[in-house]
Amino acid sequence: MANNSSVLHDDFFVLQFDDYIIILQILVAVFFSINMLLFATFFKKECFYTSMRYILFAVTLLCDSVQLVLSYLLLILVFYKIQMQVVICFVLCFMLSVYVTVTPVTLTAMTLERYVAVCIPLHHAQLCSTHSTMQAILIIHAIGLIRCIVFFSAFFASVSLSFYKQAKLCSIEIFTINEWHDHIRSAMSQFYFLIMCTVVVFCYVKILKAAKAASGDNKNSNQKALQTVILHAIQLFLCLIQLCCPLIENVVYQINFRLFVIIRLFNYIMFSIAPRCLSPLIYGLRDRAFFLALKSYAFFGLLERTVMGNRNAH
Repeated sequence: MANNSSVLHDDFFVLQFDDYIIILQILVAVFFSINMLLFATFFKKECFYTSMRYILFAVTLLCDSVQLVLSYLLLILVFYKIQMQVVICFVLCFMLSVYVTVTPVTLTAMTLERYVAVCIPLHHAQLCSTHSTMQAILIIHAIGLIRCIVFFSAFFASVSLSFYKQAKLCSIEIFTINEWHDHIRSAMSQFYFLIMCTVVVFCYVKILKAAKAASGDNKNSNQKALQTVILHAIQLFLCLIQLCCPLIENVVYQINFRLFVIIRLFNYIMFSIAPRCLSPLIYGLRDRAFFLALKSYAFFGLLERTVMGNRNAH
C-alpha cells in the first residue's frame, strides 16, 4: 500500500512538473526568438556593428541564446533521468560554464564603456574602437575560460579515464568528486563576484558625479547612461548569483533528488531566464536608434511575408 502511494505521488510530481516544462519551453522559445531578432537587427546598420556598446550587446545575445538552449537541455535530461557518457556531459557542462561566466564579464565591460563615454569622452573613440572591441571580446572569453579550466583541471586530476566512459545523469555536480572541488569553485565565483561588483559600483559613482555636474543635453545623456548602468547592475547581480547556484544545488543533490530538481528549476527561471529579459529592454526598447531599426526591420519583414503570401495565393 505504501509503495502504491509512493508511485502515485511520483506520478503526480511528474505530471505537475510537465506543466512547468511546457511553460519553460514557451519562455525559452520566446526569448530565443527575441534574441535572434535583435541579433539580425544588429547587422542592419553600420553604426551598430562598428560601435563597441552594440558589438558587446550582440555578444551577450549570442551568449544568452547558447546558455538558454544548453541549460534547458540539461534541465530536461536531469528531470527525465536520461543518462549519457561523462565525456559528452563534460563538453556540454564546459560550454555552459564558459558562457555563464562570459555574460556577466561582458556586462561589466559594457558598464566600463558607458563610464568611458560619460567621464572621459575625449578618449572614447580611441579606447572603444572596433579593434579595441575585438581585443576586449578575446579577453572576456579568456577570463571565462580561466574559471572553467581551473575547476575542471581539479576534476581531471581526481578521476581515471574509465570514469569518462560511464553513463550518468548530466549535471555539473558529477564533476565535484571531492569536497575541495567545491571550495575551488566557490572561491573562483566569489573572486569574480567581488571584482565585477567593484567595477560596477565604481562606474556608477563616477557617472553619478558626472550627471550631477552636467547641464542641458549632457545632463539628460548622463542620466540615461546612469539608468543603463543601474539596469546592467541588476542584470549582472542576477547573473552573478547564477555562478553561486551550483554550490547550493550540489548540497541539495546529496540530500534529496526531487528537491534538487525543484531548486534547479527555480534557479533556472530566476537567474538564467530573468536576466535575459533585461537585454531586450535595455537595448531593444530603451535605445532609440536600435528601437527604430528593430521596428523598421520587423515592419518590413512582416510586409515582405504578407506580399509573398499574397503572391503564392494567386
